[in-house]
Amino acid sequence: MPAHKTSPHKTVPQKTVTEKALCYIVRDGRLLVFRHTGHSCERVGIQVPAGTVRPDETPEEAALREAQEETGFTGFSIVRKLGEVTYDITPYRFEIQRRHVFHVRLAEPTPPRWAGRELHDGQGDPTDFECFWIPLEDGHVLQSGQGALLGALYD
Repeated sequence: MPAHKTSPHKTVPQKTVTEKALCYIVRDGRLLVFRHTGHSCERVGIQVPAGTVRPDETPEEAALREAQEETGFTGFSIVRKLGEVTYDITPYRFEIQRRHVFHVRLAEPTPPRWAGRELHDGQGDPTDFECFWIPLEDGHVLQSGQGALLGALYD
């Protein structure tokens, strides 16, 4: 199979499928979100903690690791898996994400807003975040379909 296919306009890379873990961290009717401080909201939007599932970990382990890396807190626990959803992020990246979505609890207190920083295991420049809480009913503002399973929190 060719690595690229031809569209009427140009050659397009073949899409990869990537396993992702996504966290809905909820407290008192509010959802923990963040924004990248080094990029505009128009480019990367408002997001929830999420990331790639590594080959040596389960989606649950990846969810807890990503929540810790992106927020700087450690008191996370999985409440339950809400489901899985597939999202094609093309043309941003030629990738189809298979997202494992979890309801996650944070036991530690947090300020209303705080700075987070992901170090990427020393493999590249750090990513800086501003973390904050939004009302759960405002979750529709999440980028790239990240809010697709928010309704499952009520099931």
